[in-house]
Amino acid sequence: MDEAERERIDAALQEWRQGDCALGEMWLFSRIAPAAPLTQEASTAADEGVDIAETEVSGFMVATQTCDIVRACGDRPFVEVCPLVGVDAGQLQHVQRGRFPRYAFVPALIDRMLVADLDRVMTVEKAVLAEWARISGSNSDEEARRLSLSLARKRARVAFPDDFVELTAALSDRLSGKHGKNSDEGRALRGLREIRVQAAPSWNADEVDLFFWFIRNEDEPTFEDKSWDQYLDGWMARVPPSGRFNSIGGVVVTLEDLTAQEYVESDPLDLDHLSLR
Repeated sequence: MDEAERERIDAALQEWRQGDCALGEMWLFSRIAPAAPLTQEASTAADEGVDIAETEVSGFMVATQTCDIVRACGDRPFVEVCPLVGVDAGQLQHVQRGRFPRYAFVPALIDRMLVADLDRVMTVEKAVLAEWARISGSNSDEEARRLSLSLARKRARVAFPDDFVELTAALSDRLSGKHGKNSDEGRALRGLREIRVQAAPSWNADEVDLFFWFIRNEDEPTFEDKSWDQYLDGWMARVPPSGRFNSIGGVVVTLEDLTAQEYVESDPLDLDHLSLR
C-alpha cells in the first residue's frame, strides 16, 4: 500500500471516536472448535467442515480507545469492534443503568433498541473502519464518559465470593423481577442510577460487614409520595445476616452524599453479577 492510501485511511479515522458505530448488514467472525460447537452458528460451521463461524449482526460499535483509533494505521493497524444486538424495552433499561455489564448502552441508538455486546469482540484493520459510514455513539461528553466506563467495567468488575451470591439471591431476584414492572417499586428501581456494596474489612475476611448503597437521582428526594426508606426496608429484608456476613446495612443516597472513599471502596452490584443462576 502506498503512502497516499495510508494518508487517506488516517484522515478518514480522525473523525472516529470510541463508541461510534456503523450500521448495516455486517458479519461477525469467531473461531470455533468443530468437534464441540457451542452455538447454532458454530454448529453450522462445523457441519460445513470449517472452524470459523459467521454471524449476521446489525452493525458494530468501536471499542478501541479514541487515542489509538486516530494513531497512524502504519503504527497501529487494528481496532476492536463489538456487534450491535437488539434488545427489548426492559432489557434496554437494565443496560442503560449499567446492570448488565455484558452490554454497553449506546445513547445514539436508543431509538433503534440496539446495544453493544461486549462478550463478542472482533479485530478489524483500520482500512475496514475507514470504509464504514460513521454514526456518533454519544451526543455529549457525559454520555461518552459513561460509555467508556461501561467498557472498563466489563473487565474490571469484582469477582464476588460464592456465599455472597447465595446471600443476595433473593434480593437480586426481586430487583430483576420488579425493575421492568409498571408498579411503584418498579418505577422506584428505574429511578436508581446505581447500586453498590461495600465489604469490610474485605471480601475474604472471616467476618464481613456489608453495606449497600442505593444511589438515586439527585432530583428525587421522595418517589411518588413515598419515602425511599419504605422501599429500602423491603429490599434489605431480603438480605438477612447469614454465615460470615453478620452485619448488613443499607441506605438510599445521591452521589453527592457519598464520599470519594466510600465510592472507590465499594463495588457495583449488577443484575448478572457472579453469573446468577
